[in-house]
Amino acid sequence: MIAEKDLFNAIKASIFAGEAILEIYKKDFDVELKSDLSPITTADKAAHKIIMDILTETEIPVLSEEGKNIPYEERSAWETFWLVDPLDGTKEFIHKNDEFTVNIALIHKNIPTEGIIYVPVFDELYFTFQGQSYKLSSAKSELTDNISELVDKASKLPLYENNDSFKVVASRSHLNEDTSNFIEQIKRIFPNAETTSRGSSLKICMIAEGNAQVYPRFGPTMEWDIAAGHAIAIGAKATIFKMPGYETLLYNKENLLNPHFIVFTKNLKPANLKLS
Repeated sequence: MIAEKDLFNAIKASIFAGEAILEIYKKDFDVELKSDLSPITTADKAAHKIIMDILTETEIPVLSEEGKNIPYEERSAWETFWLVDPLDGTKEFIHKNDEFTVNIALIHKNIPTEGIIYVPVFDELYFTFQGQSYKLSSAKSELTDNISELVDKASKLPLYENNDSFKVVASRSHLNEDTSNFIEQIKRIFPNAETTSRGSSLKICMIAEGNAQVYPRFGPTMEWDIAAGHAIAIGAKATIFKMPGYETLLYNKENLLNPHFIVFTKNLKPANLKLS
């Protein structure tokens, strides 16, 4: 089990990184292309540095999107490590639609056991503590001296358990044919189903809140994109499965690319849906 002070430091790291991101967001900023042609901004780099400086104090290894070139031979020996996306939703950041986050997860034996997601524009914090997920609004002003005080001020997830509507949340930037076909299957089972779009890890946050019922992702993502959300979903009693086969998602693979997956809210039983 992680020390409370280390988890609290990771929460502070997410908020401090978010503050730096927001300062750059309000101004003009440079955009570069990485070797895989994905965009990176000065905000990604600034957030990475802040997070690395703080997490180094925990003496737990860190694998970050912006520092990912650690040989598998080295990281495969890590039983516990931080998995970080300093700015999840860089495309949303560039398009200035406010839907980007800071993601920090603790991975233990290939499973995310703790998750932290901070939403800079809305100053909202999602986090786990002792197997339960929470949401804290006005996070910067509510930041205290320890995690127990944060828990006292936060709301347990899910927030909505008796919602009459049925929502499928999909990626704003990566909606493809497979996802569209899956949504059509859902609508045959739930004729009143609505589709909504969000950027970054906010999609998993919607599931954890109970504000949406299903999030299918049949396109490429990396481990750091979803690990924090995975932990938060589990702490909100939601489920997340690799597709096909409804198997558990594992982390710290040699290839850090995720398989396709689906996230289901607490009250939805995927075995009863007979989805392909």
